[in-house]
Amino acid sequence: MLAEPPPEAPQPDAPGSIVPSLTLKKRLKAPPARVWAAWTQPAQLAAWFGPGPTRDAHAEIDLRVGGRFLARFTGETGEQHQVGGHYQEIVPEQRLVFTWAWHSTPERVSRVTVTLKPDGAGTLLTLLHEKFADTTARDNHGRGWSGTLAKLVAYVEGAA
Repeated sequence: MLAEPPPEAPQPDAPGSIVPSLTLKKRLKAPPARVWAAWTQPAQLAAWFGPGPTRDAHAEIDLRVGGRFLARFTGETGEQHQVGGHYQEIVPEQRLVFTWAWHSTPERVSRVTVTLKPDGAGTLLTLLHEKFADTTARDNHGRGWSGTLAKLVAYVEGAA
């Protein structure tokens, strides 16, 4: 009897593989145009981006398909953070898709999709972050995005 070779480990994006992702939704009391500007204008992004208290925030945005973005900030413990990526899809005031990689782990490229839909006088924001390296990265990003989106809500609703 011949032994069968062991099956190959699933590769990310391989059919049948499970690649961790997370989805967060927020209702904002601001029109889609205001929320869009917060994501796509460097000074506005720097004003709210990053979980918890931050300082020395800086953002660079080349808003075109293939264009690059960069955001960096110092956290409350003094640790510096920098993330960047490239825009893959841009539908003004509706959808923004970009790659995502921390400066400290450039080999771990994931993808973020931000969808904005009118919701009465406000906006329903859906953030899908997918293609994480593992569930630990997903869970850490879930905590980070929760704090970051809370700051976005405060910013666009005028409380920042």
